[in-house]
Amino acid sequence: MYWFYLGLIILLPLYAQFKVKSTYNKYSKVRSTSGMTGAQVARHILDQNGLQNVKVIESQGFLSDHYNPLTKVVALSPHNYREASVAGTAVAAHEVGHAIQDKEAYAFLRFRHRLAPAASLTSNASWVFIMIGLFFSSMNSMLGIGIALLAVGVVFQLVTLPVEFNASSRAMNQIVELGIIRNEEEAHAKKVLSAAAMTYVAAAAVAVLELVRLLLIFTNRD
Repeated sequence: MYWFYLGLIILLPLYAQFKVKSTYNKYSKVRSTSGMTGAQVARHILDQNGLQNVKVIESQGFLSDHYNPLTKVVALSPHNYREASVAGTAVAAHEVGHAIQDKEAYAFLRFRHRLAPAASLTSNASWVFIMIGLFFSSMNSMLGIGIALLAVGVVFQLVTLPVEFNASSRAMNQIVELGIIRNEEEAHAKKVLSAAAMTYVAAAAVAVLELVRLLLIFTNRD
């Protein structure tokens, strides 16, 4: 059972990463019929939604695309920013989906943003307590503290899921309604977004599994 669990938490994220990279690479080579670069797609959707205050910039690194709600910036990786591809269109629209969420005060986005600093801090600190608690069975209270801190990060991972799924849904609605993609491009764009979502699902699943494992160890010691 332990080896099955270990294989699952190792292979699930690896498969998700493989899926998103292979899907992205495939459709990043498919030129969009609109001929719009990712930067143009993002700018067009933003303007159509009254978000002229949000900037679109080029970031560095492979699939480094993101939206920063503090600076109101959509950052797109070089290929997505400069090239006109189905993958770039989908990714750019997805990041703009987060900007639209921000504008509409989407509850899960706001909650995730407020939780992020605490999740970052507790996720790192939790393993100090967990390791002490695991090595010294007499210090089970330390393990309990570590589990409680780790749970904050797990909640963050779970809250991320509706945020990402909703952004993808908004992205598809925008690029279809605005005529940015046509015909079979819609199915291709959905594949890109679905593959990207799988990485968040895998991360959340692994986080939950690890939390459950530690909880079982903690309760069985009592």
